[in-house]
Amino acid sequence: MPNNPYLDASVEWRIKSGTLDLHEAGYRSTEEAILSSGLAMEVVGLVSAGKEADVYLATYRDAPIAIKVYRLYRTSHRGGSPIKQDSAGWLAAREYEMTRQAWKGGCLVPAPARRAENMFSMRYLGDESGPAPRLNDVHLEDDLDFLQCVLRGVEGLAKAGVVHSDLSAYNILVFDGRPWFIDFSEAIRVDRTGWGPRGRLDEARVALDRGMRALGKYFDDFDEHADPEKYVSQILSSLDKFGVLG
Repeated sequence: MPNNPYLDASVEWRIKSGTLDLHEAGYRSTEEAILSSGLAMEVVGLVSAGKEADVYLATYRDAPIAIKVYRLYRTSHRGGSPIKQDSAGWLAAREYEMTRQAWKGGCLVPAPARRAENMFSMRYLGDESGPAPRLNDVHLEDDLDFLQCVLRGVEGLAKAGVVHSDLSAYNILVFDGRPWFIDFSEAIRVDRTGWGPRGRLDEARVALDRGMRALGKYFDDFDEHADPEKYVSQILSSLDKFGVLG
């Protein structure tokens, strides 16, 4: 269950007073929320709509930025019930911190800027013609070279303390000829042990195995060039600071 410190005071007050609007915010309401929070000075438009959140193109002091806004009701979460405002704030805070941790480690991720309630701002990856395309929408001239860049990126994330749990071709952008990783909503921190080093490494193994399968669906002859089992074992060994894997 999310902790109250993730809530902004205004949201907590609205929940307690019963004045929180229980309808999904439309474009205009979301625009007003972004501007009133100080995350941006202008909202240009909607860039993409995901399972749990939407991404907007905005500007701050004439510089383009992206704003990710977690939805409250139109989500893919199982159970059919709306997700609470405090939970949405927790999700935004979690992804913001995961992205920040990866960025601090020098990884190719959009630099995070600020968070407010269920929204956070970050660097916009794109140009005048539009946002950077997803790997799934790009035809690569050299699949093997780009695959090696992706794998080095995954290693860099792990070194920074983050394991991405969904390495599908939809969560990798191609910008300036390089792979940029996005959507850290379910990423795993591996630089701190949590409930114990063995449990955290087992969780990381599952995430990395899943990630390798996702990449294998996109890249031809993936197993031949990457050797997923050996690759995952190497990353886990580098993370096993306490020797719990034997």
